[in-house]
Amino acid sequence: MLSILRIMTGLLFLENGTRKIFNFPPRPTARPFDLFTLAPGLAGVLELVGGVLITLGLFTRPVAFILSGEMAFAYFMSHAPRGFYPIGQGGNAGELAIIYCFIFLYFFIVGAGAWSLDQVWASRNATAGKT
Repeated sequence: MLSILRIMTGLLFLENGTRKIFNFPPRPTARPFDLFTLAPGLAGVLELVGGVLITLGLFTRPVAFILSGEMAFAYFMSHAPRGFYPIGQGGNAGELAIIYCFIFLYFFIVGAGAWSLDQVWASRNATAGKT
């Protein structure tokens, strides 16, 4: 289940990056991509590259740590100033930033799971050490 949670979270996060960088899936109010801005620039790159790496389970712990920080930063910079509550009338719409932040923090603590390139790499290193 850890691997399934990681893969689905990575794919959904990747979609945020493709939307910011390539406007896919398309939305009519998309801001033009500019690498030298926080959003969609830096955030889009982190979400695209981080989403791919989380989905594959490659460098999961350091990537998850960075992405958890990105989501905490996004929440406090973009959502929290709009109000205290994330959901409801007058809410700040920050529930996804919060949940992503804590899921990535969880991946930082527990790792990628069995279905990951991190696991393949670890098992190869363990096998190479026995010869």
